[in-house]
Amino acid sequence: MISVAIDGPSGAGKSSISKTVAKKLGFIHVDTGALYRALAYTFIKNGINLGDEISIENLLKTTNVKIKHINGVQSVFVNDENITGSIRTEEVSMGASNISKMPIIRSFLLGLQRQIAAENNVIMDGRDIGTVVLPNADVKIFLTASPQKRAERRYKELLEKNENIVYNDIIEDIIKRDYQDEHREIAPLKPAEDSVLVDTSDLNFDESVQKITEVIEAKI
Repeated sequence: MISVAIDGPSGAGKSSISKTVAKKLGFIHVDTGALYRALAYTFIKNGINLGDEISIENLLKTTNVKIKHINGVQSVFVNDENITGSIRTEEVSMGASNISKMPIIRSFLLGLQRQIAAENNVIMDGRDIGTVVLPNADVKIFLTASPQKRAERRYKELLEKNENIVYNDIIEDIIKRDYQDEHREIAPLKPAEDSVLVDTSDLNFDESVQKITEVIEAKI
């Protein structure tokens, strides 16, 4: 099986770009960030303090997370409930960043991620795919963009959903999330030594897809 690891900061377009490239190449797309979001959403829904590791550990014992691809699109299920449409809020995003620092959370999801890659040709995106989850991936890409450009894209996306949001709040959240991800003790966000750096600050979506596709095809 061929595995492609795409890492990068929040808002860099990893999931949307990876999903499109995977479809072009006939691969399975795995958005690992959605798994962390799914757990954060579950904890928040159950009223658990995201700093309370004992309560989190107890809830994990009865929590089953699965990824299913429906018509080629990834959906995330927790205890057989499809929660894909509920995990894209800013609260869940920050919650995912908070719990991703916990070894118990990373251990809980690691086996699932590796199993999917062992059974499918995958493009898997996240923050530690090339460094931790799939260190032997055939292709490793670090996808990034400036905080300002990422905030602009997120702001536009939320406006289109008619959400009441302030641009300054978005860029503050992005900078905070970057700091948390880059400075956590467990699997901090950083490029793998053998990764290809792709900066999409000056690229539109189609150009970004083309660039990533070219990098992958050149490697495989």
